[in-house]
Amino acid sequence: MLNFPKNKKIILFDGVCNLCNSAVQYIIKHDTKDIFRFVALQSELGISICKHLGVSFSKMDSIILYNPGVSYFYKSSAAIEIAKNFGGFWKLISIFRIIPIFMSDYIYDYIAKNRYNWYGKKESCMIPSAEIKAKFL
Repeated sequence: MLNFPKNKKIILFDGVCNLCNSAVQYIIKHDTKDIFRFVALQSELGISICKHLGVSFSKMDSIILYNPGVSYFYKSSAAIEIAKNFGGFWKLISIFRIIPIFMSDYIYDYIAKNRYNWYGKKESCMIPSAEIKAKFL
C-alpha cells in the first residue's frame, strides 16, 4: 500500500506536456486551501499509483485526480472535480455534469491527442522550484 499525505488529493499529470504543466502551475496558484499534491504520470510513483488504482496504461494520457482511499477521476471528470475545489465562479463548472460523459471525454480526448502539436513537449518532466517543491510527491 502506498502512503500519501493526509487530507490531500493527488493530481497525476503528463510531466512532459506543456499544456499539462501550465495547468499544474494554474492549479498551484489557485489552490489556496492547499488541497492538491502532484505526481508526473511518467514517474515511478505515478506508475505505482496507476497500478494501485488498476488504471490501464491507455488512460495514462489523461489527467487523473486521486483522493486516496476514496475514489479517482480521469479525463473531463477529473478536470471538473479539480475546478470545483477553487470556489468562486469555478463552482459553476459542475453544470457541465449535464453533458454526457462520453461527449465531454470526446472533447477532452481531442485536446489530449493534439496537445503536443499545439502546445509542445518537454524533453523531461519539469523540476519544481523551491517554493512549490512541497506540492510534488
